[in-house]
Amino acid sequence: MKTEVAIIGAGPAGLLLGHLLRAEGIACVVLERRTPDYVLGRIRAGVLEQVTVGLMERLGLDARLKAEGLPHDGFNLADGERLIRIDLAELTGQQVVVYGQTELTRDLMDAAPERGLEVVYAAEDVALHDVAGDAPYVTWRKDGAEHRLDARFVIGCDGFHGPSRRMVPAGVGREYERVYPFGWLGIMADVPPCNHELIYANHARGFALASMRSQARSRYYIDVPVTERIEDWPDERVWDELALRLGPEAAAHITRGPSIEKPIAPPRSFVFEPMRHGSLLLCGDAAHIVPPTGAKGLNLAASDVHYAAEALVGFFKRNDPEAIAAYSARALSRVWKSERFSWSLTRLMHRFPEDGPFERAMQVAELDYIASSRAAQTAIAENYVGLPV
Repeated sequence: MKTEVAIIGAGPAGLLLGHLLRAEGIACVVLERRTPDYVLGRIRAGVLEQVTVGLMERLGLDARLKAEGLPHDGFNLADGERLIRIDLAELTGQQVVVYGQTELTRDLMDAAPERGLEVVYAAEDVALHDVAGDAPYVTWRKDGAEHRLDARFVIGCDGFHGPSRRMVPAGVGREYERVYPFGWLGIMADVPPCNHELIYANHARGFALASMRSQARSRYYIDVPVTERIEDWPDERVWDELALRLGPEAAAHITRGPSIEKPIAPPRSFVFEPMRHGSLLLCGDAAHIVPPTGAKGLNLAASDVHYAAEALVGFFKRNDPEAIAAYSARALSRVWKSERFSWSLTRLMHRFPEDGPFERAMQVAELDYIASSRAAQTAIAENYVGLPV
């Protein structure tokens, strides 16, 4: 098999890139080691920046997003005594849209056949070859047979644990990482949300987040020590803790229900650079991870895809190799700014084990400043809705 672009990974980043390339007449094949049902079973983020919404609009795949997505004009920071509302619409003229990553992936997946996007699922033992040169290829096994795909470029959209990033030699790539000393315990339930906008809470007992996937499905988080076991957190204990941390105003509107998902995930900040090596480009979690505090993971992947699509269109349509050469620097500029925002919001809203009275006083002062300063609120709002691409 031959193509112009081989895309590794059929999550939202890989599928979104595939659709953008096909819309420009660029041949591509997407390889995914999991089945479609498994891909759709991964319940992830749900707050979309304008860059993500804009790409779906550009592709004409936004009908369900417009019909079912929940536009949000703001969000809230809670400090135990009050809600500090960040008015996104008034401060920036923009919104975010709550629409589950699973639903966005489904939209992209369902449109693939009619748009001529070839996706190979259940591709086992995917391996990348000769990515440093101009003639890379990919091999995999499916149904007991060996397969090979020759391409001009390989795009790694295969997540943190995928094979793509490992193809960058140790002497070429550099990793930056911050592992946080707590886990996020999430609970999802088919109950209405306690507030029509998200609430990020800093409480003496720890962090909490009230979020949603729809008007009938809520997503909540609390931070817990990394040593905690999910078996020690029955649903009622989680609901009790949420009611305490979110404060009485939000607690009065919490509807409790049985969990449909309840994991503990350790947040981290991670960046790998460069995001290009030879004919290999990295997108999304293959190159960076952000703590979920700033709702940036899916949106950063979308901005990577935007830059990658522009670079590939420049190469194939305008014979411009410099477009490929510029990809990593363009993507990383936005990645680091988003990492900074997610890190700073995480630092502001969590009680770290090593913190003492001074650190806590700094959090109180920062929240007081945000509550009283339009400039501070504008800076937060600009980052939350997403910086320009």
